[in-house]
Amino acid sequence: MAVSQPERVVGRRRLLRWGAALAGAAAARAATGAAGRTARAASVVDGQAWAMLVDITQCVGCRSCVFACQEENGWKGDPEGQQLDGERWTAVREVAVKGSEEPRFVRTECFHCLQPSCADACIVGALRKTAEGPVVYDAGKCIGCRYCMIACPFQVPRYQWDQTFPLVAKCDFCADRIAAGKQPACSEACPTGATLFGRRDELVEQARARLASEPDRYVQHIYGLEEAGGTSWLFITDVPFEQLGFARVGTTPPPQRTRAWMQRVPAIAVGIAGLLAAAHVIEGRGGNHA
Repeated sequence: MAVSQPERVVGRRRLLRWGAALAGAAAARAATGAAGRTARAASVVDGQAWAMLVDITQCVGCRSCVFACQEENGWKGDPEGQQLDGERWTAVREVAVKGSEEPRFVRTECFHCLQPSCADACIVGALRKTAEGPVVYDAGKCIGCRYCMIACPFQVPRYQWDQTFPLVAKCDFCADRIAAGKQPACSEACPTGATLFGRRDELVEQARARLASEPDRYVQHIYGLEEAGGTSWLFITDVPFEQLGFARVGTTPPPQRTRAWMQRVPAIAVGIAGLLAAAHVIEGRGGNHA
């Protein structure tokens, strides 16, 4: 199908606006440099930061956590869904286990990494790790590049594709509730104690105590203690984590692997913007001579 001249002009203008925004953001990122990245990803928190411990052996799949999250954030999405989306920031997956008649129920949400690669990848600082524990999102800064979605080793952030003005969507750890001295809505709603809220050091000790008290029942591993450099969400279970769909991500914080590449983004973005601008000028001259 042939593209009309006005459509080409509009297309070029959109590309130029996008390029300018990206270049500006990239320049800002370059200006902030290492200090800016440190401020965002940081915030490598200590053991006194808030965290969650999920004991999968105690989850009955009632999805009270999901309903509480939906209500807290005003979302209308289906709480029964087992996958994250733009209006479901926490989900519960039912997993059949070989050799067991009972399924396991596995929570999925942002793990709030201690060194979050999403925050490190964000070129405008829309995502940042707080000293309290949550990785929070500033929609006012987001330009929709979705680098955070690519960078996340757990593939958690979602994009609101069906919205007129889409945003990145993920659990914010009920940061406002924590700041107000409350626990997150999901842990408050859990009727079995499968999701516990507390200081990370204390939850790690509690997890170790459970593993030690029933060594034949629990898998002797705390997922999130070291994965991806450590996360604010910790999990224990009686079924190997691989069988439950937990990702093998290693123990190196992803930002340490990706930072060298991400540091090249500003130059690449400025180059793209320059090429778009040059193409616009050349085509404009061609049109004037036609």
